[in-house]
Amino acid sequence: MIQELQLRVSPRTASSMGDIAQHLTRHHDIPSQSIQGIRILKRSIDARQRQVVVNLKVRVYIDEPMTQDYLIPPIDYKPVDGKRQAVVVGMGPGGLFAALRLIELGIKPIVLERGKDVMKRRIDASRIQREGIVDPESNYCYGEGGAGAYSDGKLYTRSKKRGSVERILGIFVQHGAREDILIDAHPHIGSDKLPGVIKSMRETILRCGGEVHFETRVTRLVVEDGKVTGVETSGGEHFDGPVILATGHSARDVYQMLYDSNITVEAKGIAVGVRLEHPQRIIDQIQYHSVLGRGDYLPAAEYNFVTQVDHRGVYSFCMCPGGFVVPAVSEPDGLVVNGMSPSNRGSHWANSGMVVELHPEDLPEQYKKHGELAMMMFQQEMERRAFAEAGNTLIAGAQRMKDFVDGKPSRNIPPSSYLPGVQPSRLDIWMPPSVANRLRKGFKVFGKNARGFLTNDAIVIGVETRTSSPLRIPRDNILMHHVAFQGLYPCGEGAGYAGGIVSSAIDGERCAEALATATS
Repeated sequence: MIQELQLRVSPRTASSMGDIAQHLTRHHDIPSQSIQGIRILKRSIDARQRQVVVNLKVRVYIDEPMTQDYLIPPIDYKPVDGKRQAVVVGMGPGGLFAALRLIELGIKPIVLERGKDVMKRRIDASRIQREGIVDPESNYCYGEGGAGAYSDGKLYTRSKKRGSVERILGIFVQHGAREDILIDAHPHIGSDKLPGVIKSMRETILRCGGEVHFETRVTRLVVEDGKVTGVETSGGEHFDGPVILATGHSARDVYQMLYDSNITVEAKGIAVGVRLEHPQRIIDQIQYHSVLGRGDYLPAAEYNFVTQVDHRGVYSFCMCPGGFVVPAVSEPDGLVVNGMSPSNRGSHWANSGMVVELHPEDLPEQYKKHGELAMMMFQQEMERRAFAEAGNTLIAGAQRMKDFVDGKPSRNIPPSSYLPGVQPSRLDIWMPPSVANRLRKGFKVFGKNARGFLTNDAIVIGVETRTSSPLRIPRDNILMHHVAFQGLYPCGEGAGYAGGIVSSAIDGERCAEALATATS
C-alpha cells in the first residue's frame, strides 16, 4: 500500500528519514517494520510562530518496495538534423528553454550568443571582481546562461498561470540539478551548480542537431515585406529563419538597434535602489525568533518585505541568504550591483535588492526627450553616477543602513561580501531623491515589522538598477509575435514579459510553441 500524508514536524525530525519514519510510527500508527520507503514530495518551513516547524508531504511505501519513479518524467529529445530551422538570439533561460522546446517540436534551433560559454565566463567574472576589468561582451549579464547563471539560481516564481513550473524544474533536474528543487517551496540551484546544468542543456541542443554560436552578436534583423526572416551579425554572417529574440534585460544596444530600425518598443516601469547586506546571523535571529539563530537543522533564513511609500512600491528583490554581492556591470563606465548565493548558502552575509518602483512619468524632464528609451537612459545614468561617486572604480559606495535613514555619513563600513571592496559614500544625498527618500521611509516600516532589521550592522551598497527590462517589445497576446512584424518573437526578461529564471523559461517555451504553430 502507498499512502501520501501531510506532516508538521520539527526541523530536526525533517532532517532525517529515520526520524520521519519514527514520527510516522508514533503519530500515524504505521508499524516501523512495514515502512519500506519514504519519498518527500513537498517541503516548506513555517516560521510564523515562535516554534518553527517544517511542513512535509510524504509518500510512504507500506509493506511494498519503494519504486524508483520519477517525480517528473524526463523528456525524450529527438534529432532535428535536416528539419526546418529557427534562430534564437540569446542563451539565457528564455533562449535555452525556447531552443529545447523547438527541438521537442521538431524544429532545429540556431542559437546565437554574444558572450562566451558558461565556463569561460567564470574567468571574465573573476577579472571584474579582482581587477576591475569589464569585458562588455562577457560578464555577469552576457554569456551562456544569461544574467541568471551568476545571479543565484533561485527558481521561485508566482507566474504559474503562464505555464507549468513543474515542467521547467523537471528539465533542470534532467540536466543535472538536484531533485530537491522539485520538493522545496522556494527551490534554489546555486550559482556554483547552475553553470554545469546550463552546459548540459547546451549539450542536449548540440546532440540533437541544433547549433550554438558563441561570441556572435546580432546587429540587424532582416525584414522582408513586413516579416522578419533572419538576422545579421557583427561579423557579417547571415542566419535565416523566424527569430526568437531573448537578449536579456541589459542588452541596451539591442534596444537601440530596434528603436533605430523603427521596430516598436515601449518604455516600461522598473525598480531601482540599493543592495542591502546584513550579517546572516541577524536575519536568522529575526526570522526564526531566536537569539541562537537557525541552529543545526534550519537553512539560512530568507525575508520578503514590501510596502507603499508615496504611491510607489518599495520592496526587497532577489533575496540571497548566505550569499555575496557582485558587480553586475556590462559597461566599463558604470557600476551596478547584484546578489547571488552558492548552493549551500554558506557565507556570513545575507543580501537583497531594496528597490523603489518607478514609472516612466516619474522621470525628470531631461530624460523624456529620449522618448521610449527614457527609462533606459535614466537607468544607465544612475549606474554612471555610482561609478563616478566611487572614483571611477568598482569599489562601491556604501553607507550603514541606519545612517542612510538618519541622513548621516558613515565614517567606516563593516566587512562586506563584495569582493572589489566598499567605501563610505553619501548614497542618501547623491541618489535620486525620489528613490532615496522612499527607501528611507520603507526601511523604517520594515524595521517596525521586523525588530532588529533596521541596524547599522547592515549596509546599503549602490546601485541596484537591473531588476527588469526598462522597455517592453510589444507582441500579439495570442500569436506571440511582434505587433508589427511576423517572424519576430520577443521573449523573456529582455522583452519585458518575464522576471526571473523560471518565468523567462516558461516564456521561451511559449514563444517556441507559437513559432512552431505559425510555421507549420
